[in-house]
Amino acid sequence: MTPDVPPCAPPKNGAEGGGGRKGADGDRYWYDGVIARRVRPEPAPRPGRAAPLADPSSSPVPRVAAPPSPVGLALRPRLDALRELVGLSRARLDRHTLAEASRVLDEAAARHRHSLDLTVVAIAGATGSGKSTLFNALARAQLSEAGVRRPTTALPVSCAWSDRAEGLLDRLGIPARARRTPVRPYDPALAGLVLLDLPDHDSAAAGHREQVDRLLALVDAVIWVVDPEKYADAVLHERYLRPLAGYAEVTFVVLNQVDRLSADGADQVLDDLRRLLDEDGLALGEYGEPGASVMALSALTGAGVGELREALGTFVARRNAAELRLTADVNGVSARLRPAYVTDVRPGLTERARQEFEDRLAEAVGAQAAGLAAERAWRREAERACGTTWTRLRFGYERCKGLLGLGSGGRAALDGDGHDTGGRGTGGASAPRRTASRPLVEQAVRTLAYEASAGLPGPWALAVREAAGRGAEGLAEALDAVAAASAPALVPGTRRAGGRPPGGVAGADGGRTGVWPTDAEAGGGLTRGGAGARMVRPRWWAAVAAGQGALSAFQLMGLAWLVGAFMGEFGGPWWVPVVLVSGGGVGGPVLAWCGRLAARGPARGYGLETEHRLRSAAAGCGRARVLEPVAAELLRYREVRAQFVIAAGEG
Repeated sequence: MTPDVPPCAPPKNGAEGGGGRKGADGDRYWYDGVIARRVRPEPAPRPGRAAPLADPSSSPVPRVAAPPSPVGLALRPRLDALRELVGLSRARLDRHTLAEASRVLDEAAARHRHSLDLTVVAIAGATGSGKSTLFNALARAQLSEAGVRRPTTALPVSCAWSDRAEGLLDRLGIPARARRTPVRPYDPALAGLVLLDLPDHDSAAAGHREQVDRLLALVDAVIWVVDPEKYADAVLHERYLRPLAGYAEVTFVVLNQVDRLSADGADQVLDDLRRLLDEDGLALGEYGEPGASVMALSALTGAGVGELREALGTFVARRNAAELRLTADVNGVSARLRPAYVTDVRPGLTERARQEFEDRLAEAVGAQAAGLAAERAWRREAERACGTTWTRLRFGYERCKGLLGLGSGGRAALDGDGHDTGGRGTGGASAPRRTASRPLVEQAVRTLAYEASAGLPGPWALAVREAAGRGAEGLAEALDAVAAASAPALVPGTRRAGGRPPGGVAGADGGRTGVWPTDAEAGGGLTRGGAGARMVRPRWWAAVAAGQGALSAFQLMGLAWLVGAFMGEFGGPWWVPVVLVSGGGVGGPVLAWCGRLAARGPARGYGLETEHRLRSAAAGCGRARVLEPVAAELLRYREVRAQFVIAAGEG
């Protein structure tokens, strides 16, 4: 005989695979205690004696990984989508809302760490329903204590038709002293079944109901045992069967103790039980449809137990009970999370809402008024450049009068380069003038937030409104700065010497007609840019001005001629100087009128371009501060909604 080897022999140095002890036949046997055990070969039979039959329960069977079932293939992307959904929603939904989804993901990961070929089925029921008796009848042995004392089962008892269920039982928290094995050889019809006998769910003993609730959340399937007296118990239906209606495919409902009823009475009670289950929303597996199995039996006499054992064998042989249970978990958590992700209205930010927001911002910064002012300034400058000599003298007199009226205080408002300091001297930098209307800005943001959040679920609507509110902080000041930077568009053709005009428009002559703000709008008439500023005028302005000069020269020549003729200094026909004076006096206003008429089109275009520039600047500021954060929140919502559709099995 070979000597006995302790089950956890320490590995020998130099022995591959953990070492071992050498038997009498020279073979090396090794033991690792948990991972694997090498079975010693049986001694060769003696001549003339038949070889002993191998015990199928103890013979090593090569474990071949079963291919994933269709249920598992459909479940995997749903779990991935649910995990992504929880990750994207942590910053938007509270922890309590996502707690159940996180628990389902944790339990799914824990269950997948163990073999899915094993099916954990729990027998649950009320006090005195005969759970332990049914447990013993299925195991064909007295493994769980049954009796009239209540409660009889204090700890969950397990019976596994497999040698690989230790890790799974550890996860379930079944103590070692409560782990049983059925009679060997194992019933091949129940191979892979792990059966649990749970305490009473209505037990008066402390902790029993907590054990039941904990294990019901972990097992793959449940056999609910009811008796003719308490099959309509409100606690059973309201606390368990109704909330677990979505787990119909992994549920068995057994009416026990039918030996106490007549055949007709048992049929009536069974029909009434089916009616109650239908009211609970538990789908019944009838006419080939998936659902709960409902049957009647007597665990005491054995009537109907064989039918239940056969149904269990078919159920276990499919090897997809764990995935069916996890699918039901995902379905349940998706249904409870639906109000946080799905509404009947399709939300989003429409192009109309974007355009209205930009229009309100343009109104707040006065883009239209700025365009009209720029148009008037262009026409005024055209009148000044193309007017008669006397008109230009009048404009020059008004400018000098305005400068003299400023006095020393007005000159202090100009810095060394001739720039306006806003009347505050040169003691420090001036802040942008408050040009943006605060009420209009607030109304624009508030309206946009309402439009963007309409139809969104509560948490996401709040996130959109908060994003819009954060963008509104400092938006009015930013619009002031934008308006100050875009406003230099009131006087055409002004540019710094050697520099380009800001934001100008190309003239017909290919030059720039950009502008700098001037004090002429306030009556001063000075061009910002100081002594180094010069005018870049359209060419036709110079031509009209030359014509006005020629007409003025003719008019002066005619006057001089008339005066000389009156004094006898000049001779000649009298009508020639009259024609020169009359032509110069009439031609100048006519040419000025033509110049004003020709300036209307460019002035209108210049005003529109100025309005468009200020409108675009205000819209860009609004997009950067409000629209883009709001659009980012809406994009995040669309992402999580797409993940929810996959997790809910609707994609």
